[in-house]
Order: sequence, then structure tokens, then C-alpha cells
Amino acid sequence: MSLNPQQMRATREELQANFALTGLTKTQVATDLNISVTKLDRLFDLTQQSLEDPWILRNYLIDQVEAAGKTPVPFTALSGDWHRHWFLNSAVIDRREMSAGNR
Repeated sequence: MSLNPQQMRATREELQANFALTGLTKTQVATDLNISVTKLDRLFDLTQQSLEDPWILRNYLIDQVEAAGKTPVPFTALSGDWHRHWFLNSAVIDRREMSAGNR
């Protein structure tokens, strides 16, 4: 599934807004997800090649925002149950298994 330019812009903004709500640094998020800050930046910019990685970041951010006692900013394109999207490997998302490398 490809996102159109409007969906890309909205998703970038939603990721950033939820990141801000966590109160965490990029280094903390990257460490928690066992990825580099470079890869995290690619995820925030939606230039990461893996389709599952943005969903993993999304789920992580939602969990962190809720753990901080706040309400997450809703996602418009990355919404619903990822198990229902045929093009996603839901088991990888469930395990929070980021793709290898910075691509």
C-alpha cells in the first residue's frame, strides 16, 4: 500500500506529534527499538523501505504516550488493525522486529 502525498504529510505530523507527547529523546526511542537514530529519522520521514517499521514505531509511540498518562494523537493512514492488511507481516509488527540496517 502506498500513501498519497497528503497521507504522507499527515502521517509524518502524527508521528512527530505523538513523539513529542512521549517526552522521550530520539536516542531513547532508538535504544528502546534497538535501531540507530539514523533509521529512526528515516522512519519519521517515511523514507524507510520496510512497510512494517512505521507500524512498529506507531505502536511504540502510542504505548509510550498512554504510559505517560496522555492521549495519543490519532493516526489517519496508519489506523485500524494491522492484522487486517494483507500486505503487512503482522507477526513482525507484533514482535516489534524492525528490519535490519538503516534502509
